[in-house]
Amino acid sequence: MNFVHIADMHFDTPFTTLNKKELGNTRRLDQRKALKKIIEYIKENKIEYLFICGDLYEHEYVKQSTIEYINNQFKQIQETKIYIVPGNHDPNLKNSYYNKFNWNKNVHIFKENIEKIEEKAVNIYGFGFNDFYMKNSKYYEIEIKDREKINILLAHGSIEGGATEDLEYNPMNKTKLKNLGFNYIALGHIHKTNNKIEENIIYPGSTISLGFDELGTHGMIVGNIDEETKKLTTKFVEIDEKEFIEHEIDITEIQTKEELIEKINETKTQENKYYKIILTGNRQFEINKYEIEKYIENNNIIKIKDHTKIKYDLEKIAGENNLKGIFVKQLLEKIKEEPEQKEILLKAIEIGLEAM
Repeated sequence: MNFVHIADMHFDTPFTTLNKKELGNTRRLDQRKALKKIIEYIKENKIEYLFICGDLYEHEYVKQSTIEYINNQFKQIQETKIYIVPGNHDPNLKNSYYNKFNWNKNVHIFKENIEKIEEKAVNIYGFGFNDFYMKNSKYYEIEIKDREKINILLAHGSIEGGATEDLEYNPMNKTKLKNLGFNYIALGHIHKTNNKIEENIIYPGSTISLGFDELGTHGMIVGNIDEETKKLTTKFVEIDEKEFIEHEIDITEIQTKEELIEKINETKTQENKYYKIILTGNRQFEINKYEIEKYIENNNIIKIKDHTKIKYDLEKIAGENNLKGIFVKQLLEKIKEEPEQKEILLKAIEIGLEAM
């Protein structure tokens, strides 16, 4: 049996982390293009199953027209069985489109209780979110009774997350998952793929990148399980035509804002890639990234991040017996008293010294 496994499409997300409003609109259109590419791949390769492991859309923002678009795509692959587990961004609430929309007949949506669907050669288990949080799904109580068949589990959640917030989103233990004995475990929630040849517990990652915290390529998992030997083979197929890139510029030798703007505009970029410019080194002038962004001519550069440090030897200046010395000394003492205000106070020192 063969399958395509995707997750975390997040249809109609507002893309608030991207500076340019028109880019958000572009990426929402890219989401539609991505789904269309997946559907075309399924048709061309006669894929039997499509697994969607949560966060297909954004409950708070999704439009009915988008749901209709998704469903119309599903109608084009009538012979493919589609299994969806709702995630924390698209939970199966009473007023969700999983409940109030008439999905195509080849679509099955799992609810919060663990359910087993029996196909000819495969049993598919799944469960999803019925709220924005899930703390104890009891996945570890699943018992596989028919091991002659292929057994697959679909879920959305975090594996062994160290952060407290991970405990809110169906926390799962990798060892416990392995011990269940599934031939393949299709997951969603983590936006970076972990696909490896020897693994059968897989995150496909987000289908398209949602921003600069999701660098690298994005797409889907295509899998095959031999019905006799139960041998699993998987491959990652890139779907997102765009990619987010970080590029560093050391400004230590740059003397003025104008020179910096020229340097940024000279940055070589590639089409279909979005760039965040990270400024590093020791600055000799005040940097207002919002002011600089107004003069960036390259539309592929969409974000500026300032990681520079002030060039002045503040301890030395603080020891001087003049107005600059008194000014810097007082603010350095203020930083010791209120360390949480350090960045703001250092910026104040910088502006003050330039004014003097």
